[in-house]
Amino acid sequence: MFTSIIKRDLRVAPFDESKITDAIFKSFSAVGEADLQIAMELTLAVIRKLKQDYAGQDFSVEEIQDLVEATLMEAGHTKAAKAYILYREKRSHVREARSELMDAVAEILNETNRDNANVGNSPSAKVLQISEAASRSYYLKRVIPEKQSKAHLEGDIYIHDLSWYGKTLTCLQIPLEQLLRDGFSNGHGYIRPPKGIKTASALAAIILQSNQNDMHGGQSFASFDRDLGAYVELEFKRQHEILRKNLDSLGLDADGENLAALVHERVKEETYQAMEGFIYNLNTMHSRAGAQVPFSSVNFGTDVSRGGRLVTECFLRAYERGLGKGEAPLFPNVCFKIKEDVNFEPGDPNYDLFQLSMKVACKRLFPNFSFQDSSFNAPYEGEEVAYMGCRTRVIANVNGAEQTDGRGNLSFTTVNLPRLGLRAAKDLSLFWKYLDEALELCVEQLLTRYDTQKALKVRDFPFLMGQKLYLDSEGLANGDPIEKAIQHGTLSVGFIGLAECLVALTGKHHGESDESQALGIAIVAHMRRGCDNATQKYGLNFSLLATPAEQLSGKFTKLDVARFGVLTGVTDKEWYTNSFHVPVEYATTALNKIAKEGVYHKYCNAGHISYVELPAAPNHNIEAFETLLRAMAEADMGYAAINFPVDICRDCGFNGIIETDYCDVCGSGNISRVRRITGYLSTLDKFNDSKLAEVNHRQFHYLSGDAAQGDQ
Repeated sequence: MFTSIIKRDLRVAPFDESKITDAIFKSFSAVGEADLQIAMELTLAVIRKLKQDYAGQDFSVEEIQDLVEATLMEAGHTKAAKAYILYREKRSHVREARSELMDAVAEILNETNRDNANVGNSPSAKVLQISEAASRSYYLKRVIPEKQSKAHLEGDIYIHDLSWYGKTLTCLQIPLEQLLRDGFSNGHGYIRPPKGIKTASALAAIILQSNQNDMHGGQSFASFDRDLGAYVELEFKRQHEILRKNLDSLGLDADGENLAALVHERVKEETYQAMEGFIYNLNTMHSRAGAQVPFSSVNFGTDVSRGGRLVTECFLRAYERGLGKGEAPLFPNVCFKIKEDVNFEPGDPNYDLFQLSMKVACKRLFPNFSFQDSSFNAPYEGEEVAYMGCRTRVIANVNGAEQTDGRGNLSFTTVNLPRLGLRAAKDLSLFWKYLDEALELCVEQLLTRYDTQKALKVRDFPFLMGQKLYLDSEGLANGDPIEKAIQHGTLSVGFIGLAECLVALTGKHHGESDESQALGIAIVAHMRRGCDNATQKYGLNFSLLATPAEQLSGKFTKLDVARFGVLTGVTDKEWYTNSFHVPVEYATTALNKIAKEGVYHKYCNAGHISYVELPAAPNHNIEAFETLLRAMAEADMGYAAINFPVDICRDCGFNGIIETDYCDVCGSGNISRVRRITGYLSTLDKFNDSKLAEVNHRQFHYLSGDAAQGDQ
């Protein structure tokens, strides 16, 4: 008689023939023919075959199951055999998923993955990523329809933030003014409205952290200067009362002008300390169980009030100073709004703040700049368009008010454009067919996800919905579904690798060919029309996103190399080019790159950004920096930034370019190398391999074709 069996993991276990009987009985039960006697008889037949085929030899679970299947078929029990086969297949899928998950866990435990350059390597980060791996597996295998799941796994499309698929939403422009005015609760007691700028800024940081725990994407303030400026005014009143009281107690008097100057000096110091504390908090205060700091953004620059101007000025000066040893703050993402008659020309009330913003950007890479007068931002009269994180933009709304505050992106899914170009093999009629199919699939996927999201309840979002941050969430009770609110959010179709797609179709990308540029514009415009049509058809805010391709860039490329091989100009790099950008390795002037990319911004209504790459910080040539910004405005861009290397010695605070592994000033090897990864900042040691390769191939963009102008 048999005593042992080899399990799938190669462990040896005791042989138990009752398990064979149980499996056969369950197969008969599944087809309504339960008969224990027949199951026992068939078990004996299986054991006879085992003795015949494996006398004196070891055998495995799989080999027994093969014999069970064959015995059922030979005995004429085809229905039970089919049920058994289906059961085996189901169990096989479960084991496969479990094995994949365990492999993912082992990899994470060895080294935290670098899909996100701002997630650390802490124990909590590893636990978060393990739970995310389990969630991804669950949603792909149990929730998402097979057609959509297959398209994601094979690389036709990419469903972003899969681990959060049915749990939450992406991002929000938080209505800061509302929360500070009315007070709020983050689950540990009611927070009363602040009475001064220090408390207001501290609460602003807490608000960002609290909402980050309810969402997986960016957290932003659309009008940071306006919303906090009111508390600067309260600070003026408070400081005036304090000084007047102190002077009276001493029997002293001060004329109005001197008293006002002293009050202003104190308020400015309080505001600076408040902004410094806010920046410190956002670079040290963790969310998501301690795995990362909030993905925070602030927009400012257009409030001309005394309080609003002080907020902007003090924030910029604190940001310029940096952290304790001069390190570059990585958060928040800073966006300075440029607007004609407000700050863009000499004589405008905030022109001095625009000049200061450029000075700070020349040292710290931030602020980025948004252009309120672009053809697609200007029409929203009375509403300023704020950006979030690396590019997100929310303003148009088919279901209510066209505003930024209280709204955000719900989810987005990206099309692999290079693959469509490769599949078409230079046949444009085929390409347009494939593109329409991909757009239809993305819209279908976003609707599937929306159906899951809209069924979530207010209680699932204790801060986001419980504190009424989302537009139209005011009337929702704790047990209500959130659809009434999230119908105001956006569902975005993204795209990556326009440049490589064009090479596949025409042999040249849009940076090197006017014909390819015309085709590129036609492709992106076509995608935008597809989103607009979906908006009209479904009554939801579909929009087109220039995808921020951090983790995705290399994933698509690897899959396409496996499918199509290494093809010059398409799959011969470790990454696909970000959205509609001219390839980073292509040598061109700054003004040419701006002109080429500017035309795409108006089509990408869910978000867009463009950069130029300088060889060094233009600290001594702000005029050149301003020339670039004005060219961006002229090119009808909505959101843009200027890049250059930022190396910082963590020991002595030197900030510049450090060519070697050691600081030129103190000799320390403790160097932080800050670069922009998609739209936000991180250090090179946090970049994944694909983005590291991309960074190492970035060409510098000069104002003219003369590289001798490198001192700009």
